Amino acid sequence: MSHAPIDILKQRHTAIRRSLAEQHLDALVVTAPANILYLTNFTGSSAIVILTADRVEFITDFRYVTSIRDMQRAWPELMLTIVEGAYDATLVERLGGLSLTRIGIEAAHLTVSRHHWIEAALAARPGTMSAPVSLIATEGIVERARVRKDDYEIATLREAARRLSTVATKVLADVRVGMSEGELALAIDWRIRNGGFSRSAFETIVASGPNGALPHARPGERRLVEGDLVVLDFGGVYASYCVDLTRTVSIGPPTARAREVYGAVLEAHDRAIAAVRPGASRLDIDQAARDTLGRYGLGEAFGHGTGHGLGIDVHEDPRITRRRPDIDTRDEAVEAGMVFTIEPGAYLADWGGVRIEDDVLVTADGVEVLTNVTTELMEI
Repeated sequence: MSHAPIDILKQRHTAIRRSLAEQHLDALVVTAPANILYLTNFTGSSAIVILTADRVEFITDFRYVTSIRDMQRAWPELMLTIVEGAYDATLVERLGGLSLTRIGIEAAHLTVSRHHWIEAALAARPGTMSAPVSLIATEGIVERARVRKDDYEIATLREAARRLSTVATKVLADVRVGMSEGELALAIDWRIRNGGFSRSAFETIVASGPNGALPHARPGERRLVEGDLVVLDFGGVYASYCVDLTRTVSIGPPTARAREVYGAVLEAHDRAIAAVRPGASRLDIDQAARDTLGRYGLGEAFGHGTGHGLGIDVHEDPRITRRRPDIDTRDEAVEAGMVFTIEPGAYLADWGGVRIEDDVLVTADGVEVLTNVTTELMEI
């Protein structure tokens, strides 16, 4: 569970309110669980938040009343409404009691049918609204605020990365000839929970031998044999924040081709990290990795982006991705406070693959690598 201090939560609210004012919105109805967590620390499964210029209204049901009451002791300004029937009916009732005309909704997180129902219900309220109410579709208001991490988030992600690095060191010592991919994945998941994480951040990837050519391979019954390269990709959720790491190991002495491919991916990884600094283009960071692999004849073997943002979600902005001549890819500079992965890879059908991934923080004058695990090709 996130435990951001109340003053940090209030700073986040101020940023969102600034965006609402710029868009001439009286309120934002927040329905995305990750965004609710960011604004309130709430980690339950059901809630709605109404953020206006001067209040935070929290709508939830009886299951979470005790935890919200506890929150209110430290944050008495938080206004609680308990759902007694349906969430959307309660939302309409609360919106109807406020002097609002332009209400923002999270278009990416509210279905069309719910939008239509809420809009019709507000219009049908008898004589309670001082003016016609409009529901305004918004895009990414809270998500844009989440891209740059605040001090609490940076401290949390640093600690999470430190813990994941410790887990990874133990995981590398667990790998044995004859283990199945599934057995190793279970061992990794146990290490993650034992390392202080509430859960794995995603389904752990163990891809051995030719399965390593599949970037998101699912661990199966194949057993690790001499000569395999094994891609190990895993992460954890610590205090509601996600971290992610990948290493590739060799079962027995690596072949010359394995050393060649691994060396190319490692150089791409290092060059991409070296390109990270405030003001750097996210597309240029990706290009640093892509150009490196291209020089080794592996450009076509690298089909995904170089990285993705980390935070409450394991995949969020910024996206460190390629330029696409066929698509108008928006270029954006990375900024201090952003946290994302650097994870180039090379995937060769019927042979296998290599991926090396670390988590980085953009600092005021460069980059800090948060994860700390050897990037040398380990021979098991």
